[in-house]
Amino acid sequence: MPEEQSTQSIEVDASPERIMAVIADFPAYPEWAKAVRETEVLATEGDRAKQVKLTLDAGPVKDVYTLEYDWAADGLSVSWHLVKGQMQKAQRGRYLLEPLGADRTKVTYTLSVELALPMIGLLRRKAEKMIMDTALKELKRRAEG
Repeated sequence: MPEEQSTQSIEVDASPERIMAVIADFPAYPEWAKAVRETEVLATEGDRAKQVKLTLDAGPVKDVYTLEYDWAADGLSVSWHLVKGQMQKAQRGRYLLEPLGADRTKVTYTLSVELALPMIGLLRRKAEKMIMDTALKELKRRAEG
């Protein structure tokens, strides 16, 4: 059975290059992504992070986990999956950037998270939507800033 994913989009007044630069700048995440307390790049591939350890504190959800990133050659998408986590059994995500003209980009975020503790599908999707909504708004603010 395929894992269910949540998807959300936002339009950002910034170029795909600018947005991807924000996404790729893991050390700066604690400055703009409220829930991210700490990041540590564990491995790189070229000039991009390949594995990143994140410390998350989103109120009731606290976790330390490692994600592995796969950067598209065209610079318009990045996907990731969970390598290891405490609260999470699985996480798959993707940012897809779609240029809409001069310095305007549609950002689509796809996410599926499987927690170590079982969670009702409806609650899980609600949590994913909340995570994505916050992440997209924060990304937009940062990229436009």
